[in-house]
Amino acid sequence: MAWTEITRAQYRRDDLEYASDLRDAEWALIAPLMPERKRLGRPRRTDLRRVMEAILYIVTTGCQWRQLPRHFPAFTTVQGYFYRWIREGRWEAMNHILVILSREQDGRDATPSVGIIDSQSVKTAENGGPRGYDAGKKIKGRKRHIATDTLGHVVAAVVHPADVQDRDGAPLVAARIRSLFPGFAI
Repeated sequence: MAWTEITRAQYRRDDLEYASDLRDAEWALIAPLMPERKRLGRPRRTDLRRVMEAILYIVTTGCQWRQLPRHFPAFTTVQGYFYRWIREGRWEAMNHILVILSREQDGRDATPSVGIIDSQSVKTAENGGPRGYDAGKKIKGRKRHIATDTLGHVVAAVVHPADVQDRDGAPLVAARIRSLFPGFAI
């Protein structure tokens, strides 16, 4: 897609406090995917939109949790939601639904039928989880296998030690893809 004055205005984020903040239309897509209030226990006082914006701020800036600006919820609260949503599989569910919505918005079939798998090995610290040595790339760290559809949407991803061969890692991604999109061809 070429940048035109119309598309520039559509994607410009100068009017937001941070470029990572959500517009109302973006939040309208994500809000239904957020966890509902619990019927029992203490009522939630935290605004989940601000939590999501804080997580997006950390992801886009790369800052540490403790360096989160003060007008966001407390970093411990944001961190707690982030890791809880990982355990619940909420991030994967959000990605799945947003891929479907994006494909439909582009006039495509909701379920992708074809895609590509690629891998990348990156150096990691010892405390970043299990790591291994990728002899082909001479890197000690972790490897990620990512599958995308023809529009470039991430459909599935698997992260493991770098010593896992591509021939062994690709079936792990393929299995995850087939569970989400049964007709997907790689």
